[in-house]
Amino acid sequence: MNQQAGSNQRKAQQLSEPLHQRLNAYALAASAAGVGILALAHPAQARIVYTPAHTRIFPNHTVLLDLNRDGTTDFRFKNVLSTTTVGSFRSDRLSIFPQGSNQIWGHKTSRGLHYASALQAGIRVGPSGAFSAGSRSMAYGRDDVGSYYCVGKWNGAKKRYLGLKFVIGGNTHFGWARLNVACDLYKVDAVLTGYAYETVANRSIITGKTRGPDVITLEPASLGHLAAGAPAISTWRTAGANK
Repeated sequence: MNQQAGSNQRKAQQLSEPLHQRLNAYALAASAAGVGILALAHPAQARIVYTPAHTRIFPNHTVLLDLNRDGTTDFRFKNVLSTTTVGSFRSDRLSIFPQGSNQIWGHKTSRGLHYASALQAGIRVGPSGAFSAGSRSMAYGRDDVGSYYCVGKWNGAKKRYLGLKFVIGGNTHFGWARLNVACDLYKVDAVLTGYAYETVANRSIITGKTRGPDVITLEPASLGHLAAGAPAISTWRTAGANK
């Protein structure tokens, strides 16, 4: 029994690398057929697909997040810098917008404002999460005639996580995005440092889990290009704020 258990454990530990190789081999065919990464990983072998990143979300820019590499934007990060005509009042707000019926883990304040929760590592993101539809504010900075301040759950956040709920082929899946956010005077600057999703529908995912036999780590500069269907497109895409 011990010998058999050891053999099964070794097999489990070896699953991740062969799956990664198969994903690389099948990515081009998947992009040509319009198929996302989800279709390439068998649920019994891989449950979490993790993509490391280093994507800056600076003022007046939008970053589009495609969690499962199917060519469809699942969420949009928008960093909007606003100034009055006389220039005496300036503000900067970082927000996240779900696409379609996708949802974000967040909360509502007593004043009726909707915020995205800045989750710590180790939180179970799944069916029991505090998800709701609509955009969520993350951090806000303001300059009111030389009086500066920054507010929001994500202000000064390091290695905090967004809880994400999104739809693939009519099925609900869960994921997370990891960010660092800073506010200097009134300007908000954020960096998306990685994201992951669970390939099995309605199964929870743990924030910050990036290692283990059930995790596939993808390289955004190589496999991401192929999965997006064009060699010049990266895993994430940046567009102007007006788009």
